[in-house]
This record gives sequence, C-alpha cells and structure tokens, in this order.
Amino acid sequence: MVELSPEELARARKNNLSPEKYARLRAEAKAPYKGLRKFFYLTFGASGLIGAFVFLAKLAAGQDISTNAPNLLLQVGLVALMVFLFRWEQNRDQAK
Repeated sequence: MVELSPEELARARKNNLSPEKYARLRAEAKAPYKGLRKFFYLTFGASGLIGAFVFLAKLAAGQDISTNAPNLLLQVGLVALMVFLFRWEQNRDQAK
C-alpha cells in the first residue's frame, strides 16, 4: 500500500488516478530516465565484457602484451564502473 498525504490523495482523486499510479508518477518525476540509465549501464557493461573477452583472447593467443594489456584493463575498468553505477542506482531506489 502506498502512503500518501491527504493533499496528495486529493490531487490523485482530482486527476482520476489511483494512489498507486500517482505515487509511481511522482517517483518518475523525482528520478527521470531511471530505466534508461539502467539500460545504458547494462549495455555498456555488456560491451565492456565482450571487449575484455576479445583482448583476453588476444593475450592468450600470444599477441604483444604491451599493446593489449592496457586495452584489457580499460575494458575491465568499464565493466567495474558499470556494475558500481548499476548497484548504486539500485541502492538509491531501495533507500527511498
């Protein structure tokens, strides 16, 4: 059940909205594009994971480590950043 103040409940009824839908719309107004941000975190994380796999395969095949190791570390860093941002976003949602 959604807890709304009497003023918010009156606004929801005035606009012919259920209290649940009104609360969801208010949450979206407070944090716009949350779903889009999570989509980008997942997309960029998957891209970094694929890139890390490619550079790891190059290193395993015996290619020059001086040029491929920095690229591999960059991809691993990208994946770590996207995991951090995704978890941070989830923790912010749960804290509210």
